[in-house]
Amino acid sequence: MSGVHKYPTISFRISPREREEIEAKILASGMLKKDYFVRSCIYNRVCVVGKKEVIYQLVEELKVMQTNIREVTEQFEQSEITLSPEGLQDMKNDCLDMLKAILWLLDGAKYLWQDENEKSPNSGNC
Repeated sequence: MSGVHKYPTISFRISPREREEIEAKILASGMLKKDYFVRSCIYNRVCVVGKKEVIYQLVEELKVMQTNIREVTEQFEQSEITLSPEGLQDMKNDCLDMLKAILWLLDGAKYLWQDENEKSPNSGNC
């Protein structure tokens, strides 16, 4: 039957800023949005095991960030800023979200380079 689903839907409202941060974390995780939310809700933490595809996505995001930051730096050096204050704020938020997501991902993967005797305090789910 059309319009009838086997499982219930969970929904909630978030601010645009919260959505941007969540979207950055989902991208960094390499998971489907549904899987990210389910694991995040159930385990209150998402343990990500890096795979080549995720790393390539992060590298591409970092390349975009590098290009944007280089352009703004050149504009500042030449005192010819073409970005609007809103555009600059949007770029700052995008970069900040991605950097936070990468740090979050690296924090979850610390177990890969930590000494066996030096356990992460949040390593229970990994």
